[in-house]
Formats: sequence, structure tokens, C-alpha cells
Amino acid sequence: MKIAIDCADLDNSRIDGTRVYIKQLLDWFGKLDRKNKFLLYHRRDFNELLKPNNFKNYTDKKIPPHWWWTQTVFAADLRYELPDICWMPIQQVPFIGPKKTKYVVTIHDLAFKFFPAHFPKTDLYKLNFFTDSAIKRADKIIAISDATKKDILKLYPKVNEKKIFVIHHGFDVKHFLRRRTDEEILRVRKELKIANDTKRRYLLYVGALQPRKNLITLIKAFEVIKKNKKFNELRLVLAGEQAWMSEETIVAAQESVNKKDIILTDRVDFEQLAALYQSAEIFVYPSLYEGFGIPILEGLASRVPVVTANNSSLPEVGGDAVELFESENHQALADVLLKIMKSYKIKERMIESGASHVKKFSWEKSAKKTLEVLMSE
Repeated sequence: MKIAIDCADLDNSRIDGTRVYIKQLLDWFGKLDRKNKFLLYHRRDFNELLKPNNFKNYTDKKIPPHWWWTQTVFAADLRYELPDICWMPIQQVPFIGPKKTKYVVTIHDLAFKFFPAHFPKTDLYKLNFFTDSAIKRADKIIAISDATKKDILKLYPKVNEKKIFVIHHGFDVKHFLRRRTDEEILRVRKELKIANDTKRRYLLYVGALQPRKNLITLIKAFEVIKKNKKFNELRLVLAGEQAWMSEETIVAAQESVNKKDIILTDRVDFEQLAALYQSAEIFVYPSLYEGFGIPILEGLASRVPVVTANNSSLPEVGGDAVELFESENHQALADVLLKIMKSYKIKERMIESGASHVKKFSWEKSAKKTLEVLMSE
């Protein structure tokens, strides 16, 4: 069987959850399936950090960039190769691909449907157009959470539920389990200008800076906490790159009464990330909507208490290991954070529960289930 895969996202310089998902599944496909032929389509050289492992049954199909690449040169080569299956791990399906090929598309989230004001207009148009088409034309749909499946059925009531398969993201726990030394943590703290010692406490957020991440609510909650003299030394670290429409978040941080204690790190590399998590007081993920939310698992694996919003897939991913709050209520968030910081017992219970919960997720399991969907009739 010949399986075509659009992995052009792995050429990108920025690493995000979707790109990690594609790389991890490609690395596992080659270990789990040595018989079928995989065609890996992309535009440029792979990002070295996202480059998939090479296997004998993998064929690198690098096709140079072209206007509307997916719908033109990629689709044209599919008509030449005539694969049995085409897996689109992005929310798009080629319009003029071969008719006998079966298309499987992964839907990561539908945030743009629920929060259109949080997306640039040009991106919003593309997301709606391509996602609507992909869901309608796909032979099978992979939803990365039960919450995403429910959203698909809510927004596309004509879709046959039987063609939707829920497959959770996996997680590579090893990198975050290895405890960093005090020296390593101190080095990272200094590099990111958090503190020149290992004693200063901080709340941590990891991810892009954009409206959907709800960081203004987190900043307001931080301001409430700082009114308590006991937490005068506490800092808030927002670790991630500025994404679209991040201006309001930046202004909120810069104009906060506690601006001196709000650290914007910009991009954080993978090694810095583990030390950053392990040294945090609490990891806070206040997003208004997520298709999955891998940072929750990163926090749990790092043995740090995790607080996240009570919406979309976040309670599903965090399970009983996390504390939840109503996403736009900054006082509720402040109350939860204060409760945890004031109680050693609560903190230890959350850490132990998180260490157990994170074991439920693995990329091998995710890859096996994805291959089953690709191969099934």
C-alpha cells in the first residue's frame, strides 16, 4: 500500500504542537510499519529539529514552493503517484487529487469558529474555507480530542459520526522527567532574566502570545495575588514568541502595576523549557480554547502543579490531576493559585497525581491508532 503524507509543516522554523505531532507520528510509523510505502511531501529542507527519522520504506518527496502548493504541485504529484491513502495532518485536502485515493484529515481544533475576532481576517478566511472543504471531502477524520469531535458534530451536523476517530496526542515524557540540577536551573534563570538565584518563585505560562491564550486574565490574577505581602517576591513568566494580534497582551504586561515582575522571555529552546517548568511554582494554562494542550502534559511530567481553564479539551487532557477555573474570571484564577501556594499538601497531591496521569499518553499509542485508521476500510 502506498501512503502519501503532507508534512510540509516540518520545513517551518517555528516549532509548535502540530509540527511535533507530525514528526512524532512519522518517527513511529517507520518503526511500526516496515511493509507499506510512505511518501513524505514537503517544500523546502526540513527544520533540523523537526526532521523525521529515515526508514527504507520512506521516500522523500521534496517539491519546491509554488503558489497554492497543496492545491497545485502537491495535488499534481498525487495524480502521478496514485497513492492508496493520503493523510493530511493539517486541516486541508487537495481539490484535484486522484479520485481513487482515500483522504484522511486530522482536525486539531476549531478555535477560529468560536473566537473569530482573535484571528487576522486573511487567516480566518483561509481557515474557514479549507477546513469546511476538508471535513466535507475527507473519507475519514481524526479528531485529537473528544472535545474536538463534539465541536465537529456541532458545527457540521451533516457529517457522519462514524467517520470521526478520536486519537489523543502522545507525549514524550523522558525529556521532562529528567531532573535538572540546581546549576542547570540557575543557568536558565539567568539566561531568561528571571532571577540570579534558585529561590525566587514564579508562575509560568508556556506558549505563543496571542489573544486566545487569555494571558490578560492571567496578568490580572497575578496583580490580585501580588496584593498579598506574602507573595511580594513572586514573578510571572510568560515563555513564548509573540504571535498574531499579541499587542494587547504586551501592553497589559508593560502597563501592569507589577510590570517589573512580569518576564517576557520570547522564544525558549527545548532544553531551557524543561528547566523552566521544573523550577516553576505553578504552571498556568489559561487558554480560551485548545484542541488538545500538550503544555499541560509537559507541566505534569515536570512535577509541577498545573492550573488550566475549564473549557474545550483542557479538562479532558488534565483529568483529575489539574485544578480548573472559569476562563475569563481572573479572581477565580487568583483564588485557585493562592489556595495551591498556601498548602503544601495540595501541591504534593497535585504533583503525584500529575506524574501518574501523564503516563496515559504516548506517541507509540497515538501512532498505532493512526495507522489503524489509515489502513482500515
